[in-house]
Amino acid sequence: MAQVLIRQVDEAVVESLKRKAAARGTSLEGYVREVLAREAKETRAELVARLRARLAEQPPATSDSTALLRQFRDGEGEGDLG
Repeated sequence: MAQVLIRQVDEAVVESLKRKAAARGTSLEGYVREVLAREAKETRAELVARLRARLAEQPPATSDSTALLRQFRDGEGEGDLG
C-alpha cells in the first residue's frame, strides 16, 4: 500500500476529524483512510460521462445503408447487390 503524508493541516480540521473518527469507533488514521477511499471512487455520473466521451471518439459500428439502397433502387448505383 502507498503512504500519503499531509503537512500543514489546520488544527481545527484535525480535531474535527478526530471527533468524527471517535464517534464511529475508529482511529483518525482509519477514518481518514475511509474518507479518502470513498472520495477516490468514481461516481456513476463520472463513469457515464467518461463512457460517453469514449463512445463519441469511436467511429460508428454500422453505417446507414439507406442512401446506398436508394441509389441501387433508382439505378444510380454501380454493380449489383448480389
